[in-house]
Formats: sequence, C-alpha cells, structure tokens
Amino acid sequence: MAERLSAEQTLLEQTLREALDFARPHIGAGTVASYIPELAKANAAHLGACIMTADGGCLCSGDWQHDFTMQSISKTITLILALKLAGREKVFSKVGVEPTGDTFNSIVKLETKTHFPLNPMINAGAIAISGCCIRASVNPHGEFLKLAGKLCGRQNIEMDNAVYLSEHNAGMRNRSMAYLMHGEGVLECDAEAAVDLYFKTCSTLANVRDLAHYALVLANNGKSPTTGEVLVEDWIVRIVKTLMLTCGMYDGSGEFAIRAGMPGKSGVGGGIMVCAENKMGIATFAPALNSKGNSSGGLLVIEYLSQKLGLHLFSGNVHYGAEGNAL
Repeated sequence: MAERLSAEQTLLEQTLREALDFARPHIGAGTVASYIPELAKANAAHLGACIMTADGGCLCSGDWQHDFTMQSISKTITLILALKLAGREKVFSKVGVEPTGDTFNSIVKLETKTHFPLNPMINAGAIAISGCCIRASVNPHGEFLKLAGKLCGRQNIEMDNAVYLSEHNAGMRNRSMAYLMHGEGVLECDAEAAVDLYFKTCSTLANVRDLAHYALVLANNGKSPTTGEVLVEDWIVRIVKTLMLTCGMYDGSGEFAIRAGMPGKSGVGGGIMVCAENKMGIATFAPALNSKGNSSGGLLVIEYLSQKLGLHLFSGNVHYGAEGNAL
C-alpha cells in the first residue's frame, strides 16, 4: 500500500511540474486586473499551484507561498456563511441560481430581467448575500474570517487593508448595484454596509495551499481533511459545488466545465480553486487574466491536470495517469 501511494505521489509531483511548465510560456497572453489600482501592481510572471489529496498528501510548486487576495473566490465562503446564518429560504429569496452569460460585474440583468441577481457568483449576487449575512449577524466580517480560516486550514487569515481601501475607493459600479437592489427591496440593510462587507471579503489574503485545503474540504463533502470535523453541512456543500460548476468561472463557466470538468471558482486576484470529487483539492495562482477575468496560466494548469490525471467528472478515466485528450 505504501509503495502504491509513493508511486502515486511521485506521479502527481511530476504531473504538477509538467502542468506548470506547460502553462508558463502562455501567461504573457494575459494582463493583470487594473480596474482595482492595487491589483495592477501584481507581478504577471507569478505562477504557482498546490494539490492536496484525500489521503493527506500535499504537493506545491512554483510561487505557492505567495499570498494574494481571494477576490471572487471569497463569494463561495460568503455563500456558505449566509446559508448557515440566514438559511436556504432567505438566501434564495434574494438571489437566484442560474448562469447569466454576462460578465461578472454586469448590471444589465438587474435592469432588464429581474432586480434579484441571477446567482451568488457574480458581484451583484455576492453583494445580495452579504446583505443576508449582515441581517443575521452582529459581526459578519468576523464570522467570515473565522469560517475562512477553518476552511483554509489557516489560523491567521486576514484582510489586505491596502487592497480593501483600493476597492472601496474604486468600487462605484458595485455601489450602483447595491443601491439599485436596496431601492428594489433586495437588500434589507444599508447599501453601503453590504458593499463594504463585499469589499472586505474580496480582500481576504490566501495562498494556493490554503485554497487547495478549502477545495479539498468541499471535495470531501464538507469534512476537514485533517481532523474529520464537519465544517460545512452536506446540503450546503451540494449547493456551493453545483453553483461553482455552472457559474464559478464567470461567463467562461461552460467552456471550463467542458475542458476541466470540475467545480471551480476564480478570482481577479489570479487564483483558481477546483474540487476533484472525493480525491483532491487543487488551487493555482497566476495574476495575468484572460478577457473573461480568469487566470490564463491557472486555467492551463488545471486543464492539464484534469486531462493527465483523469479528473473530469464525465470522463470515465478517473484514475491517476489517465492520458485524456491533448490540450
């Protein structure tokens, strides 16, 4: 058994290095986020990844120790918190579960289709569920950081104050969404309070090891990979992973589902986390983004791993070493 696990670990280490080598020549095709001034300072050459396996293995490569802000990855944690605090009925009376087909910061559907955001993975949806957290807790940001720390396996998880201030000062479009939803009764709290909590959660610092741990919690049906403690109830995990699969990569979610075939969530800070069901959590970091706001290098790393390791939910080759199709 030990020899088999060692062989699998060696294969994973080799495949992870190959995935980064495959992606590295292509990261120059993307550009760092500039609409948040502090994010524009990111080094576009950074590339890192981590795999955590259900048997306790942890493999890291590249710039894996570099902290970056979660940005939209935090939306999944805010959703978990809202479902815990406010309950399913309340949360989904404020936000839907359908893909939008629009960019992550689009305001179009709020004006033309429904005043309720179509899903929690877009900015308007995350602001709406932030409002649910505020209504249900006297210290929602503290609750968020506590939950994020448990999910990431990191006690000292904190907010990047410089990024928070940058988002706070530049976030007029998000404020527009908040005030529109407040006017229509979607937000039952102060619009500024909701958008401020949203800015704070997006500014949470993590590295790929933290996010791989979180992804493994979700892949492990809500249980801690180290203690076995149930951190998230199974009904919440099911909701979050389903929304990650259908909406987690903005308006690139369909293509990602075809090419990688795992629930995933990206952020404009350059991070992506994915869940290989009952097997592993994977996270990548590369701040250069494509036109849809997803990490160019991270996408390539995850697609490579999915195909080489047979991780696609619908591939039928779910075992280590599966060749998959050429990228």
